Amino acid sequence: MKTKEAYRCASCGAQSPRWQGQCPSCKEWNTLEPVTVTKKAARPVGAAASQDKPRPLEDLASEVVEARTSGMDSLDALLGSGLVPGAAILLGGEPGIGKSTLLLQLAGSQARLGRTAVYLSGEESLPQLRHRAERLDLLGPGLLAVSTNKVEDALAVLDQPEPPEMLIVDSVQTLASPLTEGIPGSVSQVRAVAAELVEKTKKTGTTLILVGHVTKDGQIAGPKLLEHMVDTVLYLEGDRKHFSRILRVLKNRFGPSDELVVFTMKEKGLEVVEDPATFFLGSRDPSLSGTAMALAVDGQRPFAVEVQALVSKSFLTIPRRTALGFDTNRLNLLLAVLEKRLKINLSGHDIYAKISGGLATRDPGLDLAVIAAILSSFYDQPLPESSAYWGEIDLNGQVRPVAAHDVRLKQAVRLGHDPLCHSGTCPTLADLQRTLFGKAR
Repeated sequence: MKTKEAYRCASCGAQSPRWQGQCPSCKEWNTLEPVTVTKKAARPVGAAASQDKPRPLEDLASEVVEARTSGMDSLDALLGSGLVPGAAILLGGEPGIGKSTLLLQLAGSQARLGRTAVYLSGEESLPQLRHRAERLDLLGPGLLAVSTNKVEDALAVLDQPEPPEMLIVDSVQTLASPLTEGIPGSVSQVRAVAAELVEKTKKTGTTLILVGHVTKDGQIAGPKLLEHMVDTVLYLEGDRKHFSRILRVLKNRFGPSDELVVFTMKEKGLEVVEDPATFFLGSRDPSLSGTAMALAVDGQRPFAVEVQALVSKSFLTIPRRTALGFDTNRLNLLLAVLEKRLKINLSGHDIYAKISGGLATRDPGLDLAVIAAILSSFYDQPLPESSAYWGEIDLNGQVRPVAAHDVRLKQAVRLGHDPLCHSGTCPTLADLQRTLFGKAR
């Protein structure tokens, strides 16, 4: 063990490697006091390693770990089979998207099932947590809470004679370990805190859920190693101005990694949308030009979404090109193909395209619906009322088949859509134009 001198804030407990007049965490003045920090010494080079030898996997006994239900059937299916004892889950998402609400609901569900769940918050005080739990109608004897910025307090929770079945840490960037230099949220601190918690929960059988901050690019902040240290990585996304939220699985050692769950924000928290097939359509008016219904697939779920486009005369030297819900560069590519293959001059028009309902997706199958909506707005003619579109557009103006074609077709037939435009019925953009608007103009 090695000792060194550091400085700890007497007001908030944050640690700094050097003295400063103002605490970098709580911004109080003249509160840093010298403390002695103990750090584990690294194993010397050449020291004896573990005596364990490689063994044949077939000779090892198979361990079957029974997962615990989360109290939400859709979340159990998302995770594979439920909450695995000793598993570490990382949840990311933008500020205000509903991460804390979802996890507090999850902890309340565990409490109602007779299990103990501890919600450790480094961002909110206990009165704030109680107020939110009361608003969500989650108060109960099994729902415990701790407000701290010290990883020692989290480890103390796990060192109890009967450790809780679930520990939620909100967030990992707010905790600090005395064994590592740096302020809370730094790369070294995030790595150390996560390593200590993951190692401890695997020994106690507690399901650990870590909340991670995200960068301005939408990536989980901290070292990329953090995602490799955990068993499951979840991401909660959506537009805060809309009520819909999508919980995706980016990594899962206990189940599929291409599933998602759709939630809607209500007064009592997040509610699961059991059948999201038409959830994002809203009150659609098919008699208007510039709207097309697309069959998109995200994960393994098919969605019927409305793609809207507006083509209007531009008075700017460089016309505007705006896309909401999908990549703007993809819109520019589709417009270039449209101009080249159908001989349509769009250089004097502003073009806006969006996916309604606040949904954002990278599904290439939306290409055909975007093209159909743009043509509809350009000609100012509505598309057939019950028509549906899916297909990828290549640079030659060909409509290519996309993944999960059979799933989209089955969903379109179930919803009663006709005609259906895809690679089998409209092999080229010229065929699409001829089918919808007659001869090329």
